[in-house]
Amino acid sequence: MIRLHRLLAALLVLASAGVAAQEKRYEPKALARYDVSYVRCEDNFADMKGHRDEAYLNLWRIKPGPKATARLAEARNSATYKAEHQRALRQAVKAGDGEAAKTLRRECRGLWSEMDKTPKPAK
Repeated sequence: MIRLHRLLAALLVLASAGVAAQEKRYEPKALARYDVSYVRCEDNFADMKGHRDEAYLNLWRIKPGPKATARLAEARNSATYKAEHQRALRQAVKAGDGEAAKTLRRECRGLWSEMDKTPKPAK
């Protein structure tokens, strides 16, 4: 009987961790920082223009669609997102030195290479 209780407790913990991970995908603060970085990537790599949401969803292995787009829009309309977006913009302006720019270019290339690895859905 004790084993059953422990098993149920472990399953409950795992299930709640899965829900928390799904919610983290659309966390406004992280999304705001991603958006600011992605705009900087678009400035450096013309191929990336117009693929912000697609790249973000790909990072989480979420298939793009109306539901995912609606969740992103909801997160972007939140006050938390807007405040973090402003904070991230201020930090991006401060981090304009050479080493930060090299790191950003490397991260942009990594993000874009991940996009290239995933199969595109048939239309």
